[in-house]
Amino acid sequence: MCGATPGVVEINWLGGQPPPAPTGVSWGVPWPKGAVGKTQAFALSTADGKTLPLQTWPLAYWPDGSLKWSGFATVAGAEVAGPFRLSAGESAAQPASVVRVRRSDTTIAIDTGKLQARVALWGGDLIESLAVDGREVARRGRLVCILQNGPDGAVDEAPRRERFFGKVVKVSVEQSGPVRAVLKIEGVHKASTTAREWLPFVVRLYFYAGESTVRLVHSIVYDGDEQKDFIRGLGVEFAVPLREEVQNRHVRFSGEGSGLWAEPVQPLVGRQGRFVGNRDAGGDVYPAQLAGQRVPNKAALDPRAQGLLADWAVWDSFKLVQPNADGFSIVKRTNPQSAWIAAGAGRRSSGLAFIGDVSGGLGVSVKNFWQSHPTSLEVEHASTAEATLRAWLWSPEAEAMDLRHYDTRAHGLEAVYEDVQPGLSTPHGVARTSELTLFATAAVPAKAETAKLAQLGTQLPVMVCTPQYLHSVRALGLWSLPDRSTPFKTAVEDQLDTTLAFYLKQVEQQHWYGYWDFGDVMHSYDAERHVWRYDLGGMAWDNTELGTDMWLWLSFLRSGRPEIFRMAEAMTRHTSEVDCYHLGLLAGLGSRHNVRHWGCGAKEARISQAGMKRYYYYLTTDERTGDLMREVATADFRMLEFDPMRLAQPPTEEEKKYPSRIRMGPDWLAFVGNWMTEWERTGDPKWRDKIVAGVESMLAMPYWLRSGRNLVMGYDPNTGKLFQLNQEVGSYNLTTIQGGAEVVFELNEFFDHPGWQKMWLQYCRLGNAPRDVLLQDKQTAAEGADARLVGEQGGFSQGTPRLAAYAYWKTKNAAFAKAATASLGRFGGGPVRTTHLEGPVVLNAVDEAARLSTNGAAQSGLTAIEVLELCADQLPTEVPPPEAFPGRGGRGGRGGRGGPPTNQPPTDVRNQPPP
Repeated sequence: MCGATPGVVEINWLGGQPPPAPTGVSWGVPWPKGAVGKTQAFALSTADGKTLPLQTWPLAYWPDGSLKWSGFATVAGAEVAGPFRLSAGESAAQPASVVRVRRSDTTIAIDTGKLQARVALWGGDLIESLAVDGREVARRGRLVCILQNGPDGAVDEAPRRERFFGKVVKVSVEQSGPVRAVLKIEGVHKASTTAREWLPFVVRLYFYAGESTVRLVHSIVYDGDEQKDFIRGLGVEFAVPLREEVQNRHVRFSGEGSGLWAEPVQPLVGRQGRFVGNRDAGGDVYPAQLAGQRVPNKAALDPRAQGLLADWAVWDSFKLVQPNADGFSIVKRTNPQSAWIAAGAGRRSSGLAFIGDVSGGLGVSVKNFWQSHPTSLEVEHASTAEATLRAWLWSPEAEAMDLRHYDTRAHGLEAVYEDVQPGLSTPHGVARTSELTLFATAAVPAKAETAKLAQLGTQLPVMVCTPQYLHSVRALGLWSLPDRSTPFKTAVEDQLDTTLAFYLKQVEQQHWYGYWDFGDVMHSYDAERHVWRYDLGGMAWDNTELGTDMWLWLSFLRSGRPEIFRMAEAMTRHTSEVDCYHLGLLAGLGSRHNVRHWGCGAKEARISQAGMKRYYYYLTTDERTGDLMREVATADFRMLEFDPMRLAQPPTEEEKKYPSRIRMGPDWLAFVGNWMTEWERTGDPKWRDKIVAGVESMLAMPYWLRSGRNLVMGYDPNTGKLFQLNQEVGSYNLTTIQGGAEVVFELNEFFDHPGWQKMWLQYCRLGNAPRDVLLQDKQTAAEGADARLVGEQGGFSQGTPRLAAYAYWKTKNAAFAKAATASLGRFGGGPVRTTHLEGPVVLNAVDEAARLSTNGAAQSGLTAIEVLELCADQLPTEVPPPEAFPGRGGRGGRGGRGGPPTNQPPTDVRNQPPP
């Protein structure tokens, strides 16, 4: 372990920013092989020696049984700024209150010391009750869905709507303290008037010692018929008991930034100004009421004041609606027979609502509220003894959710790069996860405190190790730290930084927001229309295509930049849920890029692979992501029904005798990543054995990893064995560029099978070498003798440079390093330059990099990050001249990078303000 003191790891808040209010936080830490035993205890302290309560659990193991990753949890707030020291040894600190979990025959009771929660083991309520210091502030928390049996706009008959509520079928205690408790609740949505059950859900509840907040992670899987089942509303609701008189009840909505809409249910103000009670009742109480403080009850007032209270309006219902990313409105009304009146408006609400009285209440915050529009927050029955608080993840104020495909006829590969296969453009089985925070309070929080709660719910706190430590233990693969010590390194870092800056800004400029879209980016750009190809078949949403997720995560690991973490987090949340199938015939597979995220007929394991999700899981310990990685551990069995090459290379009669067919890459390498992940998480050798079965099958083939046309092989998922289908020497351009190389780089750190290491190194060394070279190499193993074959005469594929770099790393043959480092010029080099466009050329002002595509950005980013590490001692000092790389800056389409149109002045995006 590295750090100021041996055995100490430095941890800090993401971006150095502590949370605005005390809260629980969980994070992961990696360890060198053999360094930390399974039962090792740890302590967490601040720089000045103050110890913090700590809980730890294993996330992954090395093959020798030592810890590879540990999960940790603590409770801290703004007063604990960091950095922190994580060290081996028993923690001297214990939380003032520990989390206690007690299970009966019917319920699970959780007590944090401040909050008492009760969760039923079955039934309609997600949370039976929440109490603060013994006083109930919320009850009957449940999921709600409004289902509509057709699209909006029907001419002949309005569609019917039916309300569904969550039905709990299983509750599991995943952690039970002392610092953190986690409950996993599984169920379906059940109709209120019929017997239908649908829309499976998983909800996790997180409780932390001494805290009255609850983190709620809400996941649904769409299992309906997109032609008939249109979700009109989807959310969470709570009943909030109100014991105080109406003048002591308050509603609050958060606006943009620290903006807050805060009003009493009955404001004490009228025709003659603010309310003035009798002297004994406290005089001028209106300022105190607006601050959320207790004001006199009606009985304590003089007759005139009582008359005013009886005559002033009492407001019963309130709504904040965010229909899009650029505007919200607030309305309120006195009763259902009266009109809604406008009460406020703004641009982007941070997504918090509160209802309560001066004796307590409940706030609900939705993370990425405006980014995940259409959303809304709602309070009803505030004038009665029990209000209803709803957080709508899909607002019923919007049109019904329409998951149908974008056209009724097919468009093919030649026309729009779309793989059309009947019946497969389906959303059946896709999922969506939302994150909420519940704030149970013993009073009406002050306005400043409410704003802090809104900020906390918007950006949940994260603790991270330093990039230097993560790099030192080779956490999550092989990657470099930023280094600008030479002109060449500076030029490469400029390219990396400006490409990231461009995409960070594009999310906002292109409005890549919405419930089903937020987190993804577009695939290809139309320089004539000056828009990304949002409507063009397979050139719209990216869906992980060439490792975009991995590019963002490696960019974060090496830099620690919070804005990159947040973008990568949103992308992982999206691509692992929306772009993949979680039930039904397609479960375990993902969808290739398309106008609709599920629209392409190509359903492949490389999109759903655990390799894309590992970064987020291990850095944050997120249990939902852990579930998704476990889902795909058996994804290879889907190959029995879905041959990935069924259209591109139909099987011969001879090939049909095998259970299935797969490509060595990306398919088998994606499965390897799934098995590797499950092996290290469980320690179960059966997952290692599946990798070994495939390795030994290929060792028996004449051309090892190159055996078979397009690297297609027979495959039996029951045994993990691969079979040679023909005598061709194969190659395939997508083998390692869809996450395969990154998976193997990690695998090779602990999978020491000598045959595999030899095969993989040959694949890296010889590239697309001919048959005779492969056969001779098997006999001589002349490592490096044919380095000229890697990228000979400019014959680079997008995956070749990092493989050549790996070959150098292992052989120290400088010829491989030369081929690899040359690629940094071939893939563009230098900063991305953009052109600023405004109307009437475009709808909104945008910065354009006309020849930049996401394929190119992801691949050149991964290449640079990895080559800089693997060839660190062979990098040029100076930047090669442009003429050294014919065509540099002229590549377009599938991944090139070039300059902007010459008739407009280009701008280096480093000089632009941050997004």
